[in-house]
Amino acid sequence: MSTIIAPKSYAQAITDLAEKNKIDLVSDFARFNEALNGNLKFEQFLFLDVFTIEEKATVVKEVALKLSLSKIFTNFLYFLIEEKRIGMLPSIYKDVVVLEDDRKGFMRGVIEGSEQQINEADKEKLVGYLKKKLGKDIELTYQQKNSVAAGYRVTVGDLQLDASIDNQLEKLKHEVLNS
Repeated sequence: MSTIIAPKSYAQAITDLAEKNKIDLVSDFARFNEALNGNLKFEQFLFLDVFTIEEKATVVKEVALKLSLSKIFTNFLYFLIEEKRIGMLPSIYKDVVVLEDDRKGFMRGVIEGSEQQINEADKEKLVGYLKKKLGKDIELTYQQKNSVAAGYRVTVGDLQLDASIDNQLEKLKHEVLNS
């Protein structure tokens, strides 16, 4: 299974299982991720191939008990450890959040531009356009990117709208060279 497809497949499987058993999977992921990000030694222990599967499983069991993680999520962590795919956990978490948002009827996205902040009127126009195009409520955050000379680049799920000067110049160059 490819490294791009595997996290999405695992995310879909664990999301379906959690939904069937009425478990707040995102909450479990968030608590575990917070513990992981808050302790560099724990993160290294889990993701480096220095320790045995049994050692990792024992420590994860203790962490899961302290965090009151669901049995399904804990078993999922054991599975990833045993299959030596625990390194995919951050990608799986991201995909689980996307699936959960989709189930709730909205999507998150990012606007990239050169300014420090986006004009609220422009942001509302983008949200309105995307809501109409995708049929879902849209939540957009803004990030300043030096790689965008002027204009905006918007990414929501698999959709990318590129209204940057760089993109317009690239299209013009392609059109002139291929005429």
